[in-house]
Amino acid sequence: MMENIEKKFDAEQVIEDFEVMTKDAGRIQEETLGKILQQNGGTEYLKQWGMNGRTDVETFKACVPIVSHSDLDPYIQRIVDGDLSPILTGKPIQAISLSSGTTQGKPKFVPFNDELMNSAMQTFKTSFAFRNREFPIGKGKAMHFFYSSKQFKTKGGLAAATGTTNVFTSPQYKKIMKDWSTPVCSPGEVIFAPDFQQSLYCHLLCGLIFRDEVQVVSSTFAHSIVQAFRTFEQVWEALVVDIREGVLSSRVTVPSIRLAMSKLLKPDPELADTIYSKCSSLSNWYSLIPELFPNTKYIYGVMTGSMEPYLKKLRYYAGELPLVSADYCSSEGCLGVNVNPKFPPEMVTYAMLPNIAYFEFLPLEENLIGMEQANSPIGLTEVELGEEYEIVITSFAGLYRYKLGDVVKIKGFHNGTPELQFVCRRNLLLSINIDKNTEKDLQLAVEAAVKHLVDEKLEVMDFTSHVNVSADPGHYVIFWELSGEATDEILQECCNCLDKSFLDAGYVSSRKVNAIGALELRIVKRGTFHKILDNFVGLGGAVSQFKTPRCVGPTNSSLIQILSSNVVKSYSSTAFF
Repeated sequence: MMENIEKKFDAEQVIEDFEVMTKDAGRIQEETLGKILQQNGGTEYLKQWGMNGRTDVETFKACVPIVSHSDLDPYIQRIVDGDLSPILTGKPIQAISLSSGTTQGKPKFVPFNDELMNSAMQTFKTSFAFRNREFPIGKGKAMHFFYSSKQFKTKGGLAAATGTTNVFTSPQYKKIMKDWSTPVCSPGEVIFAPDFQQSLYCHLLCGLIFRDEVQVVSSTFAHSIVQAFRTFEQVWEALVVDIREGVLSSRVTVPSIRLAMSKLLKPDPELADTIYSKCSSLSNWYSLIPELFPNTKYIYGVMTGSMEPYLKKLRYYAGELPLVSADYCSSEGCLGVNVNPKFPPEMVTYAMLPNIAYFEFLPLEENLIGMEQANSPIGLTEVELGEEYEIVITSFAGLYRYKLGDVVKIKGFHNGTPELQFVCRRNLLLSINIDKNTEKDLQLAVEAAVKHLVDEKLEVMDFTSHVNVSADPGHYVIFWELSGEATDEILQECCNCLDKSFLDAGYVSSRKVNAIGALELRIVKRGTFHKILDNFVGLGGAVSQFKTPRCVGPTNSSLIQILSSNVVKSYSSTAFF
């Protein structure tokens, strides 16, 4: 299916192959579906829907229904429990990927196999080729804040971990990093450490040791990079002492990490003095990253969707360094490549790779009011510029006509393949009756409200939301964690601004007649969102996969409990009185 991943990396050849493939995206899509159905024609699932070995698009669409994860979950659970019969795929599934599960509190199980690994490698290579053409890097290192999740064996003996762990621990990924001449600064013992805080401390220390070689600062998500340098502000003096004396801080207790770091850490007073001088001369940590790592070319990670609220702080740390958004991938597989890496994250688009899965698009009505329109889903090459769709994927790993839950907008075309912009998660809605406010609507409301904090020199460290329907009428609850203290007057203004900034017609009309109650702004203690992260890690999640849930669902009782028990102030909107 893919080019041989053992070949020596040739960026120009990768780009040329991508250009050729995307010029014939329609035919490639039909061939890709044919391969998927040919490989898996004997499976229980496809037989159930009467495919009978046929591999054409028309029969597939006529026979196989569009499904959500809940529809496939019984089949996946049998695989997880050890059923080796061809249930969803012709060849046995080798591993299980776990979704983040940060919204509803429970991760999904998703099949993972060699084909998904190959598609990830193709995505990474294509992306790197375009990125390196704009921001060429020489021999150096990547300061990559990666934290492996806790891997475990399922009842049936399959290895289960996050999708990022499945990819980043593979020999193929390690080889590709070597081919790119950008090995990571941190040894494996730091990446696979059982303690996140100790791992983060050592990631920072390794980066400082190799500060002149660092050419890329990256993580899976922008949140992890911001979190790392917020931590640096607190521990930088301890890091300087470690470098000066060549002895690792006693805060790191894991024996394997201490042993690995002892091989890197040697007394270096000159480096310690340089770092101390740099940090002491910074104005409130502005441009921290290029000051510490002077040869860095760009910052890299997922910066769209729920990561956008962290961009302001990330830009503050990055100074003039470009922020480059990573590719469009999910637990179900990779989908698209950022072929315009110079675009700022707010404008980034993803060119779909037509040979890694078969894609369909469900047209959506404006503003997500209502469900899918009556017309059928359309193919990759049939989408229309400016329209919004929900993605439906058929993969090599046993997902057939599977609704991904992502809403995207068509922003253009790269040859024959569409370039998408991520809009929001379909299920992340604040809704009580006829109102429909998305994750993006929430973000815009928060951005409007935080302007009232500018004169106070305060920032919203993190935020989330919840729909409280236990009261009558129900109302929106917004949780903020602030960088400092604000007056009641200012926070009341923020609360009113949040309420007025939800512009959805259903919300506004419902508020005017009190069918939806006054929005509530709750301020939580410093460190509350870190407790949410700790809870996520405690359930087996990986820090590098963590995304703050922007809308906490009613079934996510543990997060609601953490938030509610840490509220220090509460304000109700008077905007519609």
